[in-house]
Amino acid sequence: MPLSYTPPADIRIFQGMISSAPSMFQFFEMLKKAANTEAPVLIRGESGTGKELAARAIHVLSRRSQAPFHTLNCATLTRELAVSELFGHVKGAFTGATQSRKGLFEVSHTGSLFLDEIAEIPLDVQPRLLRVLQDQTFTALGSTTPRTVNVRLISATHESLRQVVEEQRFRADLMYRVRVIPLFLPPLRARGHDIAMLAHRFLDQLNQQSTRQVQCLHPEAMEAIRSYAWPGNIRELRNVMEYAHVMGDGPEVTIYDLTPELRGESPPGLDDNIKQRERKRILDVLDAVAGSRHDAAAKLGISRATLWRKMREYRLDGH
Repeated sequence: MPLSYTPPADIRIFQGMISSAPSMFQFFEMLKKAANTEAPVLIRGESGTGKELAARAIHVLSRRSQAPFHTLNCATLTRELAVSELFGHVKGAFTGATQSRKGLFEVSHTGSLFLDEIAEIPLDVQPRLLRVLQDQTFTALGSTTPRTVNVRLISATHESLRQVVEEQRFRADLMYRVRVIPLFLPPLRARGHDIAMLAHRFLDQLNQQSTRQVQCLHPEAMEAIRSYAWPGNIRELRNVMEYAHVMGDGPEVTIYDLTPELRGESPPGLDDNIKQRERKRILDVLDAVAGSRHDAAAKLGISRATLWRKMREYRLDGH
C-alpha cells in the first residue's frame, strides 16, 4: 500500500540527487556549468550531504564521461599510503612492495579523480599533488621516471580550506589550485520540505524490502523529524528511517520508533561518561579488527572519515 503523503509540487531528480529546495536547484545548475569546464572543482559540504554524488554528476555530464572515475577518501591516509594510492609504486619501493602498482592518477588517465576530505591529505604529500596539477606529471614511489597524465580533479571537504591553510595544515598554493570552482552543497536542515519528502521516500523504499508496510508518519514523529538539526544530513535521515522501520510495528511510524536523539532523550552534546564509553567502544573494535580502520568503520556503522575524526578527538590516531 502506498504511503499516505502528498509530496511538494516541484521535485527535481538530478543525477541521483532529489530535492524540492530552490537552493538545491541552483546547486544542480552550478554542477552543470562546472561539468562544461576542465577546471578543478572543490565541493564544500557537511558529512552526509552527498558530495560524492555531486562529484560523480560532474564527471557524468562532462566530456570525460566515458573515461574512468575513481574516488579516494584522504581522511585515513598515512604519508606512504597516500603517495602509493595517488601515484603508485614500483616493486621494492618499500617493505612488502612485491610488485609494481599503478596509482589513481595513472588509472584515471583521461577521466576524473575525486578526492574526498582533501583537507586531510598529509602535508608532506601536498607538493606532489601540486606538481601533478601544475605540470600533469608525477613520479611513482621508488621510481625516478616522471609520467604524464591527463586527469580532471574534483575534491571535497567539510572544512573551510582557508581556515585549514591558516592552521598550517594545507598549502595556500595548493588551495588555489584545487579551489578554482568552489561549490557549496546545502545541509539538509536548510532544504525546506526535503526532510519530510526524503523521510517518506526512504520509508517507501524500505517497504519494498520488508514485510512491514508503513503507511504514514504520526504527526508527533513528523514534528520531531522536522525540528531535528540533522548533523549527519541525508545519511543520518536514511539510517533513522531504517531504524524506525525495523524497530516499530504496524502501519504507522510513531515517536517511539525513532532514535533516542530524535525523541529528545539525549543532550545536544555527549557527556563525559558517554564519551568514555564511545572511546572504549572504538578501542575495542580496533583491537578486534587488528587495527584496520576500514573494517572498524564498517563494524561501527560510520564512515572512515568520521572514524578518523573521532580517533583524533580521543587521541587514538596513533593506535
